[in-house]
Amino acid sequence: MPILMVIDDEESILHFFRRAFHGPDIRVVTAASAVEGLERIAEDRPDVILLDIDLPDQSGLEAFRRIRRLDSEVPIIFITGHGTTTTTIEAMSLGAYEYLLKPLELDPLCDLVERAIETSRLLRTVTVAAEEGQPDGVADLLVGRCPAMQEIYKAIGRVAPQDVTVLILGETGTGKELVARAIHHYSRRSSGPLQAINCAAIPESLLESELFGHEKGAFTGADRRRAGRFEQCHGGTLFLDEIGDMPPLTQTKILRVLQEQQFERVGGGEAIQTDVRVIVATNRDLEEAITAGRFRSDLYYRLNVYTIWLPPLRERGEDLPLLAAHFLRRFGRELGKEMLDIAPATMVLLRRYSWPGNVRELQSVLKQALIQATGPILLPGFLPPALSAAPDQAPSAALHSIDMDQFITRRLQAGTVNLYAEWLALAERDLIGRVLSHTEGNRLQAAKILGINRSTLRIKIAALGIAVDRPTFPADGRPSRGGSMSG
Repeated sequence: MPILMVIDDEESILHFFRRAFHGPDIRVVTAASAVEGLERIAEDRPDVILLDIDLPDQSGLEAFRRIRRLDSEVPIIFITGHGTTTTTIEAMSLGAYEYLLKPLELDPLCDLVERAIETSRLLRTVTVAAEEGQPDGVADLLVGRCPAMQEIYKAIGRVAPQDVTVLILGETGTGKELVARAIHHYSRRSSGPLQAINCAAIPESLLESELFGHEKGAFTGADRRRAGRFEQCHGGTLFLDEIGDMPPLTQTKILRVLQEQQFERVGGGEAIQTDVRVIVATNRDLEEAITAGRFRSDLYYRLNVYTIWLPPLRERGEDLPLLAAHFLRRFGRELGKEMLDIAPATMVLLRRYSWPGNVRELQSVLKQALIQATGPILLPGFLPPALSAAPDQAPSAALHSIDMDQFITRRLQAGTVNLYAEWLALAERDLIGRVLSHTEGNRLQAAKILGINRSTLRIKIAALGIAVDRPTFPADGRPSRGGSMSG
């Protein structure tokens, strides 16, 4: 049975919590001072603590620090009637799970406590594997063990030592620049410079100067000679990203550099020799671009000496949990937030999303989630809304509105590798939602109908993101909706 501890010197608040969370599946322990609370914590080992900022014997912030020395993992929720911006920031920076202002609204409070209990449960049971050692250098950014990625690693190993041009193909966000960096890292040019330039991000009028440099007076604003990337990368590697967007005139000059290893600065007539390995990448269909007259066929054949195709994230099977764990560790260090595990329901949402932005989008989603997170377990509520919305990519919340054959067919066509978990989540969400609707939000009655205990029901409601209009219990003991408590 989970234990909820409330440390507050106002008896009305303690009474509120005893009534709000009264039941057979949760135990409420109260304390009226920091000293009493610390004694009870050592004795009862609570799963969640609600801590008042203004205690009679010491500051709640100081009590927080002392609690952390006793239990470094228990979720702590601050409550106060006189909160300030400074106090809020300090509390959250210390690692508080959440910070609430009085008066307390019962419905959101219950949801918050349920999430905190789920976080605490996962923390008590999770086994954190030691982080595997990773090679030094840029190559450690390539993460994945699926067969397609194993072929990528083999391809990098084959081509890196060979001083040939490499064409990297793949959708936006699949990690093309990481592959280019890995090729340079394992090449004989690894001690030389590596530079990257996005051909689609630089205006056509400036791209040629960026690549080849310019002489003083070559154009308005050219007040001095400037070396371009081909000069700067002499003896190293130049990565040209989005080469499919390169204008035709620049394509012609790139072809000459590849054929003759020489070029001229903009506004100059001197031929400059260069020794640069070129790696290019694009998300465009270059053969289609050739047919449409947008890309030179002779340049394509010169670039296509060795081609590496990067699979989209949706086709990388079991790499998603590995990538998610990797980025959570990385961003956790950057943001100073330790994330120990990903809740199973969160992983269901991550798996069922199609990731049109691929690995780059996954990085963005996880960084947003870390900023939102109030504990060391990544819960579904921390994810951006799009991941739980997308009806064309994810199972609907209503099982009865979906034909089983259509659902399975759609998910198979989407390339799912987690159909069993998706179907279970869909069925559970629909079943629990229907029963709660039947009982008008009465969880005790719903748990009896489902044949599970109320604690399990609470966890499933939080994990599956089911909204419940629950009854509240004010001081007169009669159920009502939308109750609150101040103090």
